[in-house]
Amino acid sequence: MPRPLTPAERDLVAFILGQHSPLQDHFGLVEEMNDGWMGSLLFVGAADRRFGRCIGECEFDDADGVLVSVALNLGQRDELFELDLWKVDFSPLQRIAVLGDVRPSRWLRHTLR
Repeated sequence: MPRPLTPAERDLVAFILGQHSPLQDHFGLVEEMNDGWMGSLLFVGAADRRFGRCIGECEFDDADGVLVSVALNLGQRDELFELDLWKVDFSPLQRIAVLGDVRPSRWLRHTLR
């Protein structure tokens, strides 16, 4: 069932997008994905949408210390498509971290060196 982003989800998307993104004001509604309760969300949109590209990644540690990898994906028409959360042990997400505990993904940190 479609719903608005929670404040924590909204903060996470905004963190990945950055402050000056034109997508910042177009979050819209989301639906929870069937991912074993890891927290992934599909932005509501046209039925013919499909994955286009990843525009940002970050990570944080869940309340139980397990790493959560986050990717924000756009659809083929550059609209918000999905917020993909993957808890590396496949267990259910306990909480989205406060922004002070969110960091660039390890993959990104290694490629920037």
